[in-house]
Amino acid sequence: MKKLIITMSLLAGMTAYAGGFRVSLQGVKQLAMAHTSAHAQDASIAFFNPAGISFIPAKLSVAAGGFGAISTVTYQNPTTMESYETDNPIGTPIYAAVAYKPIENLSVGFSFATPFGSTIDWGEDWAGSEMVQMMSLKAYFFQPMVSVKLAPWAAVGASYIHAKGSVDWDKGVSQLGGSLNINDEEASGSGFSVGFYLQPSSTVDVSIAYRSPVDMKAENGTATFNISPALYPNLRLNAQGQDQFTATLPLVDEYTVGATWKATPNWKLSADFNYTGWARYESLTLDFANAPVGNQPTDPTVLKTPKNFKNTRTVRVGTEYRFSDMIVGRAGWYFDEAPYDDEYFIPETPSFDAHVATAGLGLKFGGLGVDLAAAMSFPKSRTFNNQYYNFAGQAKAKTYYFGLGLNYNFN
Repeated sequence: MKKLIITMSLLAGMTAYAGGFRVSLQGVKQLAMAHTSAHAQDASIAFFNPAGISFIPAKLSVAAGGFGAISTVTYQNPTTMESYETDNPIGTPIYAAVAYKPIENLSVGFSFATPFGSTIDWGEDWAGSEMVQMMSLKAYFFQPMVSVKLAPWAAVGASYIHAKGSVDWDKGVSQLGGSLNINDEEASGSGFSVGFYLQPSSTVDVSIAYRSPVDMKAENGTATFNISPALYPNLRLNAQGQDQFTATLPLVDEYTVGATWKATPNWKLSADFNYTGWARYESLTLDFANAPVGNQPTDPTVLKTPKNFKNTRTVRVGTEYRFSDMIVGRAGWYFDEAPYDDEYFIPETPSFDAHVATAGLGLKFGGLGVDLAAAMSFPKSRTFNNQYYNFAGQAKAKTYYFGLGLNYNFN
């Protein structure tokens, strides 16, 4: 039997975001200012820098919010001029956080966020169906944390990251006259984050943070072959046409340096620099329990596919202006790099260099804050020829975001 080449991007279904499958939607206030991080106004700082919770101006702070992410990716074959467009549902990243000061110089907190996750749907009959037809990803970060004030102007913090995730992925397998579903509901991993948060003066905030890699391990996934039952014995499948698999996806580390300057009593300027270690995502290995559908000569049950990601940089600038005690306006811009070159373009994780414009409003009702945000991405189109997959063409994307967040500070 011919070896079945299965192109796999386990837990990597982010559509049209520039930075691989990282979703930069963890705070509505932050998104409105280009997702900058040096804002210790409420508990939403917890995901960005655990040290920042020491500078929240309240004994107890809670924050929560959600987003809508609308994305469309278009592929065109330059030879035949055939084109295909994704039909993706709206992505709905969410976040929630709480921070509490039990004593003067000690703060504890908890952050829940969805930094990876979306769905991409190309349909069953497009040119790249052998790579992906549909892929749905859900990933959740749970982060307990602690922060200690070293001085009135400086704090250090750390958090533990427990990550849970799932993937549901369909692709065509024409060599077997059918399709394949890859499913895992219990992928998990762990990591940590550390940070320093500084307020050297009443007009300056500085945030320095590091988030470690998290290896998401799928140890009991199910591969379902929708093919003729006559082929089951050759593939060593069970009576339901299934086999088990294991795989590990590296969620990469991230360094962030950010600052906010209060230029006037009503006007703030913010900037961030992110460095993301995508280069550790060189390849992905899928290990089947029995099915000889891999591409490794020494073990036909092991499939290894190259990814060839590279480290990326993101530059962000944002601003906030307070019109009154009740209303603030926010705006921003950032540039995000795609983590791979044109020759490695893959439709499971279609990434583009992108400029993103952001804006939003903040409303204050006593201790309650209501934040609104919207953003529009301007991805650069790509012309590619991925020789490993024998897949060439042109791709472009459109992406829009909107968000609603709430926060409350108890003094």
